[in-house]
Amino acid sequence: MASIHQTPQAYEPVFTPRELVQATLPHSNPGDDLPTWSRRNGNYVLGIQPGWNYDKDESFGYPYGTIPRLLIYWIATEVLRKKQRRLELGDTLNGFMDKVGLSPETGGGKRSDAKRLREQMDRLFHARITFQFSAEMQQVRYRNRLDMQVAPKTQVWWSERQPDQQVMFGSWIELGDEFYQAIMECSVPIDMRALRALKKSPLALDLYAWATFRAVAATRKGRMQKVPWKALAQQFGSDYARPRDFKIKARAQLKKIQLVYPDLNLEEQDDYLIIRPSLPAIPEKVK
Repeated sequence: MASIHQTPQAYEPVFTPRELVQATLPHSNPGDDLPTWSRRNGNYVLGIQPGWNYDKDESFGYPYGTIPRLLIYWIATEVLRKKQRRLELGDTLNGFMDKVGLSPETGGGKRSDAKRLREQMDRLFHARITFQFSAEMQQVRYRNRLDMQVAPKTQVWWSERQPDQQVMFGSWIELGDEFYQAIMECSVPIDMRALRALKKSPLALDLYAWATFRAVAATRKGRMQKVPWKALAQQFGSDYARPRDFKIKARAQLKKIQLVYPDLNLEEQDDYLIIRPSLPAIPEKVK
């Protein structure tokens, strides 16, 4: 966090598709036996069906937590930089961990970053994700739907036990065309330095991306945006049993976000948040 204040213009721009700012992945594991999972934001719905592991004859489960978010930031950034669907992951697991903002120094076992990264890659790349928008205008029902896989083609040769080991064959993923187009058509720029500071909390990562997106919208429209806590809880808080629990945790994370995004003009009220026109986290000329 200190580096952002000391060198505010040393931006490290990364990107995420707008669709995954409007509705986000699970913060915690919904349960691997659940057939489908969804999150709603007004008329917009994100739905996920987990992929099937044919080797073990069981579900891969849902992508959740911080790691799939860090993966998507890396993927979107590489796509916008290289303008291609096939992305090379590198020769070693440790090397890729460093690329996405994880640490190779977490030791072994189930909770190591290496183990969790491989697991969440399987969950994310095998899942089928649906974005759906529906509305009714003049008694006419409208629905727009996009089904996609993030990476329907993958080749990964890494060793979790020897994450520094180089292998003879390259590791790569090839994005689905729908996901590739979603990134190319509209992605939200954010600062990797902030992600490193916030990566312990998936809620903080989501709120940071959302705040940068809404601050830009408020600036372009030249007027403040009022967001009810109730609407914010629906968008981000379906993992929380009670809305007030979400509000307490969201307020704590928003304080951290204002430390890594000091130009964010945010005000908290009892019933809603106010976002006023603000300097963007990533200036237009840097994108």
